[in-house]
Amino acid sequence: MAQKPSIPKGTRDFNPEQVVKRNYIFDTIRGAFKIFGFQPIETPSFENSSTLMGKYGDEGDRLIFKILNSGDYLSKANEQAYSEKDSTKLTSSISEKALRYDLTVPFARYVVQRQNEIEFPFKRYQIQPVWRADRPQKGRFREFFQCDADVVGSKSLWQEVEFIQLYDAVFSALKLEGITIKINNRKILSGIAEVIGASDKLIDFTVALDKLDKIGDEKVKEEMRSKGISDDGISKLQPLFALSGSFNSQIENLKGILNTSEAGKKGIEELEFINNAINELGLSTAALELDVTLARGLNYYTGAIFEVAAPKTVKMGSIGGGGRYDDLTGIFGLNDVSGVGISFGLDRIYLVLDELGLFPETVTNNVEVLFINFGEKEALFSLKAIKQLRSNGINTELYPDAAKMKKQMNYANKRNIPFVILVGEEEINSKKYTLKNMQSGVQAKISIDELIHKLK
Repeated sequence: MAQKPSIPKGTRDFNPEQVVKRNYIFDTIRGAFKIFGFQPIETPSFENSSTLMGKYGDEGDRLIFKILNSGDYLSKANEQAYSEKDSTKLTSSISEKALRYDLTVPFARYVVQRQNEIEFPFKRYQIQPVWRADRPQKGRFREFFQCDADVVGSKSLWQEVEFIQLYDAVFSALKLEGITIKINNRKILSGIAEVIGASDKLIDFTVALDKLDKIGDEKVKEEMRSKGISDDGISKLQPLFALSGSFNSQIENLKGILNTSEAGKKGIEELEFINNAINELGLSTAALELDVTLARGLNYYTGAIFEVAAPKTVKMGSIGGGGRYDDLTGIFGLNDVSGVGISFGLDRIYLVLDELGLFPETVTNNVEVLFINFGEKEALFSLKAIKQLRSNGINTELYPDAAKMKKQMNYANKRNIPFVILVGEEEINSKKYTLKNMQSGVQAKISIDELIHKLK
């Protein structure tokens, strides 16, 4: 009995309509990247494990897909680790490569390898798939595309301002109104950790804090206690859990909380600069909001942290995120190269647009006109016209078989093809084409020039 085919959990097939809709999002994002001056690059789908491991924190490392070494991978396995069933030590001896977890770390590797070829500041964009061994759920997949834009070689906060504008430009172009660009600063988090006496547990603190909107403050406090953060320190966090109000009012409250932390005060200064600039420049459809619990749980952020929330009417996680990473290239031996970047979550953006019915109808009209096939002579005459239509950028198709008219018309309907053209003996003699509007049913005989004009 033949095996029933399947695909791995967390992956998907895409039908033609879905691919066309995804390309609409890709094209919109890519167009904005170009307008803002970013250049395209691509990197391999897998990297050396040493490039990826240790860059995303313990939780991130566990989600990296490892690739077994080619051939007899057990021949070089760590025998002690194998006998003790120590998966961590064993993995390093049987796997030297891994699928990329994101596009930022591979980009840092790219910059370091090509530092003598690159003109700094270097603005790049990258649209490629990434893989994470996460638990699949709505809006979360194991294989998905990221659409990233980064600038390296500049510490200027104007870059952060431009990224906020870039988010606004893309979501405005997609007609996705009501999105919120949340911002925080890693220096704020460092200052908070300092004030509560947990500077040595900054990563544990930020990883726990980043889960606040998912598990609530009591569960976050439990996790912090489990990581050795004192009850006295946790009690000092209480004002943060309830911090609300306008951007400026939250900033004023933070100034009181962080008045003894130099790092915290620097973070406040940077946030004020960005917010003042955005207030002056304005946003088209997005809103900028300060969220001091935003941590994103990643080791490499050092300044601004971004996360984009979908409209409140849609239940969806973040649809974008990013931040400043002043020392990311330092892990590959290139120091003092500051970077900042953002990412668009293509798959989640797709789900949001689909749920809200925001895909333009024209996006799915892949073929504009179908020529009905009445036989060999008619088909050859039709193909001459089809050649002219295609040269004018009109997506055109000939039904391949001289099947019954009803079958061909049903094909056009099921494909949502808006027009069909009928070519018989009369049309060949008059050199005119019978154009039928599939929605209204109206027919008209027109010349090839009129046909091109109408369909364009």
